[in-house]
Amino acid sequence: MDPVEHKYFTVIDYVIFALLLVASMAIGLYYAFTGGRQSTTREFMYADRSMKCLPLSLSLMATFQSAVALIGTPAEVYSNGTQYWFIGCSYILGLLIPAHIFIPLFYRLHLTSVYQYLELRFCKAVRICGTVTFIFQMVIYMGVGIYTPALALNAVTGFPLWGAVLATGLVCTLYTALGGLKAVVWTDVFQTVVMFTGQLAVIIVGVHQAGGLSDAWVKVRDGGLISGIDLNPDPTVRHTFWTLGVGGVFLMLSLYGVNQAQVQRYLSSCTEKEAIMSCYMVFPCLQVALMLSCLMGLVMYACYGNNSLLEQQYITSKDQMVLYFVMDMLQNFPGLPGLFVACLFSASLSTISSAFNSLATVTMVDLIKPHYSMTEARATLLSKILALSYGIICLAMAYVVHLMNSSVLQAALSIFGMVGGPLLGLFCLGIFFPCANSIGAVIGLAAGLVMAFWVGIGGFLFRIPSSVQFLPLNSTNTIPAASENITAVPALIDAASRPVGLNGLYSLSYMWYSALNSSTVVLIGLIISFVTGPTKGDDVASGTVYPVMRTARSLLDKLVKPSACCTAPSEHTQIDDHKEVNGNVKEDAGTVEETETFLLSNPVSHVEHETSV
Repeated sequence: MDPVEHKYFTVIDYVIFALLLVASMAIGLYYAFTGGRQSTTREFMYADRSMKCLPLSLSLMATFQSAVALIGTPAEVYSNGTQYWFIGCSYILGLLIPAHIFIPLFYRLHLTSVYQYLELRFCKAVRICGTVTFIFQMVIYMGVGIYTPALALNAVTGFPLWGAVLATGLVCTLYTALGGLKAVVWTDVFQTVVMFTGQLAVIIVGVHQAGGLSDAWVKVRDGGLISGIDLNPDPTVRHTFWTLGVGGVFLMLSLYGVNQAQVQRYLSSCTEKEAIMSCYMVFPCLQVALMLSCLMGLVMYACYGNNSLLEQQYITSKDQMVLYFVMDMLQNFPGLPGLFVACLFSASLSTISSAFNSLATVTMVDLIKPHYSMTEARATLLSKILALSYGIICLAMAYVVHLMNSSVLQAALSIFGMVGGPLLGLFCLGIFFPCANSIGAVIGLAAGLVMAFWVGIGGFLFRIPSSVQFLPLNSTNTIPAASENITAVPALIDAASRPVGLNGLYSLSYMWYSALNSSTVVLIGLIISFVTGPTKGDDVASGTVYPVMRTARSLLDKLVKPSACCTAPSEHTQIDDHKEVNGNVKEDAGTVEETETFLLSNPVSHVEHETSV
């Protein structure tokens, strides 16, 4: 076909796409005019803390299953094989650690914003630093997240660019502002079903077009796309088992452990057990999403083989590959292209709506409410106005992205990924190190951000002479690092040609960025804390530190003496445990069940007092 020819939508495709927007809007209106009608901040921001684990797990998965990931992962597998699939190994620890450490700690402190923890543990200055960093991170991404799929759709189908941006942006803004978190969660559930259905339909039809399942498998196998486990320890290699399975754990922790959008969903659970179960149930959801995206890439190869669409100029960048495949292979199936586009924009809607809701929450709770007293009705109205305002900012950011060239766009995308690691390090510094103080936290965060931007932007500039091309991101990381999006690093690097010094640092795989940046925060934070005077045990707020030593000792006792877990701990042991957790022995020992945890099941809410100032 002519390389410049567009494949246009049919009437049925437009109808299916419109139905997605109408259904999403209907869910928002339903929760705006039923139940409590979003009349309190508790209902608007936290769904009255009444959510169950199933809808929450689907919403948790959909939040960071962005449209950029949906079109990026299949292109990655098509180009580089299935090595990327091993990122699924990182989901195990990346979800177990939040389920057993972060969720219980945050839930029992009765937080409204995750950054309230930073004030309880350190001081108000640290809290504000964390909040501002998060807002900066999300505002930049909002425009990118809604503009990128619209641009790809426009390039392949001729679908009006700003029609797609405005339709999705306005619908998302309205149902988020009107229906609150309940609307966001239940639209995420609906959109997840649409996402899975659209991907599955494309895979089934693609396999049929490739000649059947056996023929498709032979083509993929003979093409060398099935990758084995690459145990190369070189951290500059883009994708190996270590970069994906180990580096990916830090990436998962930054997304599912301390990100406000996810923590807000944990805290909306009716019980702590439901919150933990929702985190467990995310695992199969993410594995299914990863499997479908990778299978799409394999099916694309089975249909096109080594006939590069990019070289034949059917597309101008790899981010258009999936949409071209859908329009090319499904053109004889009216409605299926529209279904996949609905799938694509479902991912975009779920990500952007979560950004609106979480931004409105942290702005209200962290920046406004502590300084201005107001009635509940006025606070709720202001929260809705904030959500609406962030929707308008999203459209403005989309226009800013439109004005950027591709290189600047890649740099803007990378900023999101750069910020997640330092924020993870800041929370880990407070949770796992009782000696860390406020000065160490602020300077550690600053050092982590400097390291993140230095390595990220340095790597970006280091590769400018290379051929620029789009490389995808994974199914859980909504934003890839710029240095890995510009050019692929060869799987094996000769020792003689391996980059050294700063070039070696700039060549670091983007999957190690979160680990590097979070470790920088912890290391610098501890050094500064010891230099300026570590925090004394009596000064650490109750319930803000995880008892690492006591947990390790308990686990060791169970491994050495299995019968020990059946006996009740002595009074002396209980007092020692409280010393480690809270820095004092003023609390009386509770029940056996309570002494086996690092917090009481129903602690006094520190946040209620703090936010009422």
